[in-house]
Amino acid sequence: MNELLSVAQAVDLVLRYAGDFGTETVSIEAASGRVLRQSVRAERPQPPYDRVMMDGIAMRCGSGPDLPCEGVLRAGGAPVSLRDGRGCIEVMTGSVLPEGTDTVVPIERLSRHGKILRLESGYTPQKGQFIHRRASDCEAGTELLSRGVRLGGPALAVLAANGCASVEVSRIPSIGIISTGDELVDVDAPVRGWEIRRSNEYAITGSLCSRGFTRLERSIVPDDLEATTKALEAQLSRHDVLVLSGGVSMGIFDHVPKALGRLGVERVFHKVAQRPGKPLWFGIGPEGQQVFGLPGNPVSATSCGVRYVVPLLLAGQGLRSDGTYPVILESATDRIPTLTRFLPVSLRHDDEGRVLATSRPMSTSGDFSHLASTDGFVELDPGQEQAPAGTRAVFHAW
Repeated sequence: MNELLSVAQAVDLVLRYAGDFGTETVSIEAASGRVLRQSVRAERPQPPYDRVMMDGIAMRCGSGPDLPCEGVLRAGGAPVSLRDGRGCIEVMTGSVLPEGTDTVVPIERLSRHGKILRLESGYTPQKGQFIHRRASDCEAGTELLSRGVRLGGPALAVLAANGCASVEVSRIPSIGIISTGDELVDVDAPVRGWEIRRSNEYAITGSLCSRGFTRLERSIVPDDLEATTKALEAQLSRHDVLVLSGGVSMGIFDHVPKALGRLGVERVFHKVAQRPGKPLWFGIGPEGQQVFGLPGNPVSATSCGVRYVVPLLLAGQGLRSDGTYPVILESATDRIPTLTRFLPVSLRHDDEGRVLATSRPMSTSGDFSHLASTDGFVELDPGQEQAPAGTRAVFHAW
């Protein structure tokens, strides 16, 4: 009997075939959540001028305490100069520091007496205070964003502040999500006692859409070799990635591997030393399409989708981070002697700010009724001994 692949070996093989889904240029309005594929550099120094940081007055340090006001400068106003070194100019946050001044005094430290602004008794301003100096953040040409980051709010602000009305991002691959099985009916269809509603594809859809993979098509194929082959042929012709659930085990109606073989999809591996999800299948189509055959049990399909499909898609977009992070097991947890265990958990922060994982094992890989009360799963290496409380484990979010 061939030795099963470890999870690490299987992931490594999947990532070898991740490839690159290419790039496209989109407007900044459409860039939210996309993966950047260009370098973004500072258009000019930031800030581009000595910037006032507080509403108040600009003055020359050592003047006062009574300062004649020469005028008012708002944010967006053209620069002005202080004519009399004993006076001041009233300034607003974000305005250009007037020429001839070197100190900003907040309005809370002032009282107004006609055209005279008086410093608070006992208050001594420090030279240079409340001034955001030109180029103190960055010089012109400094790299501010690099390839492989996901564009969230701060990154979009950087794009806007540096005149990037359009941006090069990773192309979103087209993904076919296919459920197999004669027992499956649509979510809104009548359901007989021996049938079940299609749910795996919605779990997979949720995991993918939450990570920005929104070019999805859902479909179903029956437990028939000819029908499965015909349906998969059509799906291969129009998608970059296929994600099937069901039909990959050893039953007489598990036609997926044979149908894919007929269509020229080369098997990379079948079966991994893990629970749930041991029957996982992965292959490459004749035009480079990545094809996953996930087990049909709901917990297996969802776990394998997160552990294998998501990393391939992220790598194919050039994303630098896979979104996983370490957590700490809150209580002792059983390992599986010869298999990696994917264990559903709920997360919480303790008083020290650590992320603790509370195990929420499902009774079987078909028990998904309580999976929505968990945050994801941790990955426990094979072993005879329990993983004690305090063990660090890698967390994968649903």
